[in-house]
Amino acid sequence: MADLPHSPAADRNKQAILEQLRRILGVRGAALEIASGTGQHAAWFGAALPGWTWQPSDADARMLPVIAERIAQSASRNVLPPVLIDVAAPTWFASGSAPPEGIFDAIFCANMLHIAPWSACAGLMAGAHRHLALGGVLVTYGPYFDGQTPATSNLAFDADLRARDPAWGIRRLEDVVAAARAEGLMLLSRHQMPANNLLLVFGR
Repeated sequence: MADLPHSPAADRNKQAILEQLRRILGVRGAALEIASGTGQHAAWFGAALPGWTWQPSDADARMLPVIAERIAQSASRNVLPPVLIDVAAPTWFASGSAPPEGIFDAIFCANMLHIAPWSACAGLMAGAHRHLALGGVLVTYGPYFDGQTPATSNLAFDADLRARDPAWGIRRLEDVVAAARAEGLMLLSRHQMPANNLLLVFGR
C-alpha cells in the first residue's frame, strides 16, 4: 500500500492528545484503541509510549490492512495487529484474540461518537465496563456540546454531520456522562483541546 489513506485531522491532533495521555497514563500498561481508522494515532502513540502495548481496532474490515501497514512502516514493536471490533456488539473479542480475559489498563477512542449512531456510545461504555482493569481509564476525544454557548464551527459541523446521516451529530456532554454512569463509570476529568474539542477521562 504505497498511498495509505490519511487523516489530516489525526495529524493535527495527535501531539496534543499524546501530551495529555502522558499525564494521564502510567509508565506502562495495555491499551485498546477503538475506531483506529487510518492507524495514524496507533503508530504515533505506540512509538511515543514504549512501555505500553497498544491494541488498535476498527469496525470497518477494509481499514485493518491499512492500520497494519501503517504500523509496519512505523516499526513500532509494541503495537499489535489490528482487530475487528463492532463497538455496539455485546462481545468485542473472539476467544484468544486479546490479552488475558480482554482486560486493559486504558481504552482510547477518538472522533467516533459524532460519526456513529447513539448506540455506539452506549456500546463503548458497556465495553469499557467489561474490559477495563481495576483503576483503568476510558479516554475519549472529540467535539461535544457541553452546556456552554457552542462554537460556531461546532454548530456548522453538527449540521453537516446530520445532513450526511441523521443518526450522526455532536453529542451533549451530559448525555455521554449519563451513558457512562449507567455502566458504573464516572467522569474523572475533562481537558480543553485545540479546535473546540474535549478530552474526557472516565473511570470506575
